Amino acid sequence: MCVIFFYANSQPDSVDGYKLILASNRDEFFARDTQQVAKWTDSQQVYGGIDLEPGREGGTWLAIGSDKGVFKVGALLNLTGEPKPRNAVGRGMIVADFVRQSDEQHNIANYNQQLLADCTKYSAFNFVSIEIGDSSKPAEINLLSNVPPTLAPFKQGQCYGFGNSLPDAPFEKVQYGQQHFDQIVQQHGHSSVETLSAELLQLLKNKHKFWPDVELKRRAPSWGEGLSALNVHIPEHGYGSRTHSLILVDANNKLHFIEETMAGLEPDGEWRRTHIEKQF
Repeated sequence: MCVIFFYANSQPDSVDGYKLILASNRDEFFARDTQQVAKWTDSQQVYGGIDLEPGREGGTWLAIGSDKGVFKVGALLNLTGEPKPRNAVGRGMIVADFVRQSDEQHNIANYNQQLLADCTKYSAFNFVSIEIGDSSKPAEINLLSNVPPTLAPFKQGQCYGFGNSLPDAPFEKVQYGQQHFDQIVQQHGHSSVETLSAELLQLLKNKHKFWPDVELKRRAPSWGEGLSALNVHIPEHGYGSRTHSLILVDANNKLHFIEETMAGLEPDGEWRRTHIEKQF
């Protein structure tokens, strides 16, 4: 389970605005081996965490890459409660391949069309892709779901929220989160990185359970209530929101990638904070 909220706009209305404001929780088993956010050693301008789980090494759930004035963001969300295809291919490279390649074949339009044609070999997912260039053209935003295979575009300059269901049947927590995220963007979309990030992290750490939830109960009848908070914690299964991530790109193409992630197996224990700053 994961959740993501974002705002993308290649044409911010002032010099203190942002081209990208993104907040995401990664919900995963606490014992899953993971490398915290860093610059990737095999790519010039790619930043993100890396899955180290045996058989899944090298994949990622969220990353950003930049080349020649264009930056791309990819995020992968599980679609909960769907049957798993026999011999399903690992999904982690979907994001990695998108953000690390800058050739024409891997631009947002071509990459999504190629993925759409071959997406049923993977377990169910939502793939969020964002491509932002200069101000002469709007940011491109797409959501690709593979159950059923669907590719939907979204307009820049609006706030969006996606989770582990299809966009036309969002979980209650995603609906609440998107509304709150929109308020944060309206009130703090021209604030300092410190102020904006504090507001976004507070949203991601919300432990209120938005329950009952008809769609979540249908998709996850056993775990539904435990998964109904934005900040998930299911101690009996060693599972929950183990990483909070923010990606901010200001009007001058300066990246701030802020991550707070569990250092051990206990959410009440030590957390590591990373703040990467990079001028794209």
